[in-house]
Amino acid sequence: MTDFNRKEHWENIYTTKELEEVSWYQPTPETSLQILKELDISADARIIDVGGGDSLLADHLLDLGFNNLTILDISAKSIERAKARLGERAKKIDWIVSDILDFEPSQKFDFWHDRAAFHFLTDKDEIDNYIKIASQGMSKNGKSIIATFSEEGPKKCSGIEIKQYTMAGMEETFGPYFKKIFCVTHDHKTPTQHVQNFIFCAFQKKN
Repeated sequence: MTDFNRKEHWENIYTTKELEEVSWYQPTPETSLQILKELDISADARIIDVGGGDSLLADHLLDLGFNNLTILDISAKSIERAKARLGERAKKIDWIVSDILDFEPSQKFDFWHDRAAFHFLTDKDEIDNYIKIASQGMSKNGKSIIATFSEEGPKKCSGIEIKQYTMAGMEETFGPYFKKIFCVTHDHKTPTQHVQNFIFCAFQKKN
């Protein structure tokens, strides 16, 4: 997709669709929150949500007392909407508008969350680059949650082809830099009542 402009695509999505209309909408991101609890991530941990944009994960993390949050999204519009929704609480978050593949972390994150971006990378070089950026941007023994569509899930999302994974495939893909802690599957019901099967994998950075 050499002519495809990823940023323009997502700016258009967030300009034309309301939060409750997008397929990935979750009032409560229960799976992410449960895994985060199981991984025993502290309230002071430096957390980044990649592709977090207008997701409600940030709202819930703030409610739970997490106080060192960074949200990265390719879409400026998605971040603008999230800031408007959060009001004064938005000042408690560091906001970054960037394609993850262009991201140069200025700090080391203790916890890396991505339910939104990774499965849109279908080119091997982009996938390898993503994993290197994640490794470089994480602290010693840092932990992560990477969620992606399983082979039982859709082959496209928001009009874009995605890459499906098995649990073994996720472990192999992240293996050079990360050790798998565990993986689980999750059926996400979209606002239009379609079911999308995800794999959530928890990893720890190798040192």
